[in-house]
Amino acid sequence: MQIRRATINDLAAITEIYNDAILKTVATFDTQPKTPDEQEIWFKSHGPKYPIIVGEVDSTIIGWTSLSPYSDRCAYSDTAEISVYIAEEYRGRRFGRILLEKTVQLGQDAGLHVLIARIAEGNEKSVHLFQSLGFTHVGVLKEVGRKFGKLLDVYLMQKIL
Repeated sequence: MQIRRATINDLAAITEIYNDAILKTVATFDTQPKTPDEQEIWFKSHGPKYPIIVGEVDSTIIGWTSLSPYSDRCAYSDTAEISVYIAEEYRGRRFGRILLEKTVQLGQDAGLHVLIARIAEGNEKSVHLFQSLGFTHVGVLKEVGRKFGKLLDVYLMQKIL
């Protein structure tokens, strides 16, 4: 797998992977697929401190990760939320781990202090993955999301860089 920073030309593939997750998983609490215009706004809100990274296999984007501002309040400026999405047919093959490792390093290089991961209940594989990268469990938000007709808890994990 080749890893690189995403460009605007990658946005269609990123959106396809994300929209599939919206429709089929609880990895995101978005419930409606994103439009190209919405995704372009999201993409342009990222930059050197908050990168979007893609992984390619045979010139096909198979996954992506991002760092996003945790909050728009200034005191949180050294904290970011980390996200990872892998195309369904490539999950369970260590691609997510490799992308996350690179993204954690980029966050550290950008001077971030804390990375936060929010993981919906039932996603033990993601919990285990983040634990293996040094993230610790710091809490549970009970029944904060409703998706597929079910109230879901969100596990909070963090890594101090």
